[in-house]
Amino acid sequence: MLDTKHPCYNPKSGVSHGRVHLPVAKGCNIQCNYCNRLYDCVNESRPGVTSAVLSPRQALYYLDNVIPMLDCEISVVGIAGPGDPFNEPENTIETLRLVKEKYPSMLTCLASNGLNLAEYAPILASIGVGHVTVTINAVDPQITAAIISWVKFHSKIYRGLDAGSLLLERQLLAIKALKENNITVKINSIVVPGINEIHIADVSKKMKKLGADVMNILPLRPIENTPFSNLTQPDHEIMQKVRWEASHYMEIIRHCAMCRADAAGRLGQNNPEAVHNLLQSIASMPLNPSEHRPYVAVASREGMLVNEHLGQANLLYVYNIDDASFPVVEIRNAPAAGTGINRWTEMADTLHDCKALIVNQAGEPPKATLAEEGIKVIVTEGLIDQALMALKNGAEPLPVVNIKSCTGGGCGKGCG
Repeated sequence: MLDTKHPCYNPKSGVSHGRVHLPVAKGCNIQCNYCNRLYDCVNESRPGVTSAVLSPRQALYYLDNVIPMLDCEISVVGIAGPGDPFNEPENTIETLRLVKEKYPSMLTCLASNGLNLAEYAPILASIGVGHVTVTINAVDPQITAAIISWVKFHSKIYRGLDAGSLLLERQLLAIKALKENNITVKINSIVVPGINEIHIADVSKKMKKLGADVMNILPLRPIENTPFSNLTQPDHEIMQKVRWEASHYMEIIRHCAMCRADAAGRLGQNNPEAVHNLLQSIASMPLNPSEHRPYVAVASREGMLVNEHLGQANLLYVYNIDDASFPVVEIRNAPAAGTGINRWTEMADTLHDCKALIVNQAGEPPKATLAEEGIKVIVTEGLIDQALMALKNGAEPLPVVNIKSCTGGGCGKGCG
């Protein structure tokens, strides 16, 4: 039942087979109290961490180049963050399609919180995704609510019991949909002391009834700057007891390495430095690496600071980031406002040789339109040189800290 070549499901295959995680899922639609997604921490090995975030075409280019660098047979390609694959489902589906077209015999999988998963189960099956992991920490909405801060669903933020009830309802629908489409389902559950450690067996029992195939029970790893940072990680004795109780209902996986969102190679091994460098190098390329786009544009009022909202931009400063001094190649006029989506298609033409556009704020429609034309919109603030340096190094410039006007970004903190 469980594929012998998938090291995450079959520990014996980990000797000769490895996996590559493609970090294309940037944002998340829920905020768990134990999660802090650090994109640029190369020294941490845990879920939600990556050194870069890639576009679908960048991800395929990365896969083509990373496979020959690894010392094992790569049998699995997965998407496991740094956010949730169905927060931006188009990127996830396109990435998986590209991988299957290029590598038809490759196993593909993904990991999700399940909130937006159910409606995509038929599509996943149609493009050959055989394994999906869903993180479910409780089957009681009150316990679920105690583990999350908020849920964003259909552009609305939910908190408290409303959030717990909604998330659990959607997770149960996701499991049913996956099994209806003959997809192997693994349940991940995080043991949070004082909250759900005596409840995990109930999760196992419920998931078995829904047809889930296997379960992976993991200890909380307290992370700084999270609500659960002061909790204690469950010890070996607690974990053994919880796993034993859950094993009455489901097969329990015990070899999980709690991998990074950009993990590559065998389970339990850190990414080689060459892999890390490759990932960052490709992240700084155009969204489609086959295109020649040598420049980066910035919306700025005076050419020193990133301080202009995309919708209000009149001037676009174009820089050559391949030159260490970041010279201004040209200052271009932005298309006139008031023309709707035509303004963004005209802007894409204006920036035909640019791989990214750095702005202080931007709405979702222009970001989506420009991305379709191969231009990544990056929202940040501060000195232009600092933003360009981060981009040159394959990292994302720091996001805006104090948002002065709401763009529906889904931070869950409201406006102001």
